[in-house]
Amino acid sequence: MKFSTLIYAASGRIARITLNRPARLNAINRQMPGEIRRAVDLANADEGVHVIVLSGKGRAFCAGYDLKEFAEGGATNEVTQDMPWDPMADYRVMKGWTEDFFSLWRSYKPVICKVQGYAVAGGSDIALCADLVVMARDAKIGYMPARVWGCPTTAMWVYRLGAEKAKRMLLTGDTIDGRTAKAWGLVYDAVPEKKLDAAVEALAARMAAVPRSQLMMQKLMINQAYENMGLANTQMIATLFDGVTRHSPEGMWFKREAEAHGFHAAVKWRDSGRPIPDARELKAKKRSRQ
Repeated sequence: MKFSTLIYAASGRIARITLNRPARLNAINRQMPGEIRRAVDLANADEGVHVIVLSGKGRAFCAGYDLKEFAEGGATNEVTQDMPWDPMADYRVMKGWTEDFFSLWRSYKPVICKVQGYAVAGGSDIALCADLVVMARDAKIGYMPARVWGCPTTAMWVYRLGAEKAKRMLLTGDTIDGRTAKAWGLVYDAVPEKKLDAAVEALAARMAAVPRSQLMMQKLMINQAYENMGLANTQMIATLFDGVTRHSPEGMWFKREAEAHGFHAAVKWRDSGRPIPDARELKAKKRSRQ
């Protein structure tokens, strides 16, 4: 099977899925979600594979959705419609991509995610779908679009962190480093970057020694506890809200900023802590121009 956004390879009992858009910090384009699902399907169909290692080529695991493509680009695309917008059309697209990412969580083979550089925005959605995440200590993870233009559709922050720390992250849009992510219980481990490969390989080898059926049963049993907590319903709400964030007055403002000044400038404002104009302020500004 050919892929344009990732590399798939299997050797011995370990399959490796490597995101392969390093020039864009492995940012998510239209093709990547479906290709992740197809690579996971390949690993699950291979009776020789026991464990999947998910990583990103280059300086970062994944820097989120490619805003040059989705925010800076034309006025309308899959994630931004003309007004009035169709919430169900938006949901169909975003739920499809969310299900693609969640193929990692539902994979019968356990998935270890290796994070260097960044796992942010949509990249954190992907990483947190893995069973175990190992980060470089100075790598960053967070969901900055919680400030404007996003809601994490996989909803894994609350299931991994609990309510209070999930609110700390999503009510600020801050990022944390690997050390903090490990201390908070968001990820399994954080190690010096020069030891990251060795740490992931040792963990994968340890798990790969276990029979496939044992790995599958343990993972299904643990995951079912989260399903019983309403994970599917939470994801439905999160995916609907993600569409709302992109078509709210503030979301449309962010899209206009990206189109007018480039997505780097829009993201710089979003992440700086500078107040983001709310609907009331945007309406007042519009009236003053009339």
